[in-house]
Amino acid sequence: MSGEDRLRWDQAYREGSANPYPPPDPLVLEFTPPLKAGQEARALDLAAGLGQNGLWLAAQGYIVDLVDISRVALLRAQTEAGRRELRNLNLLPVDLEQFEFPETPYDLVCVFRYLNRDLFAPIREAVRPGGRIIYMTYNRRYLDQRPESNPAYLLEIGELGGIFADWKILHSLEDDHLSRVVAVKPQS
Repeated sequence: MSGEDRLRWDQAYREGSANPYPPPDPLVLEFTPPLKAGQEARALDLAAGLGQNGLWLAAQGYIVDLVDISRVALLRAQTEAGRRELRNLNLLPVDLEQFEFPETPYDLVCVFRYLNRDLFAPIREAVRPGGRIIYMTYNRRYLDQRPESNPAYLLEIGELGGIFADWKILHSLEDDHLSRVVAVKPQS
């Protein structure tokens, strides 16, 4: 992405600033492992936007990195985190094409409505053995609703499940125009 992309996303989030803060995605609510008392776990909300998923994870006790290109979105997430008195968040305004994944792996990585195929390998590496990915994004059926969409940013049917086929698949669904997968990385 470029500076133009950042400006475009900043403008989109500015225009939506009067909208209510969105709830976390149902996939996150359903498939996030609860933490045990005293357990420390790390989560990554990649292409976080307003960070509703990451904020919910932080409220559950996860130490969360929220990563997005839009500073406007992350400022709103920061404000919401303050309102909720969440302190276990790192807000990272980064272009994902230049994001360097930390060496310490995450217990949970979530990605919603974002696709960069070059990041599949680093995302897989970023999850610790026994950790989990929750991923949902648009597939080629989205062209039926939005023919002007760039097909390069749309999954083929079955593609997402194939990326994580060697992991334990907890949930996989392709309906309408969205592909979803929840998977656990093998221990070895």
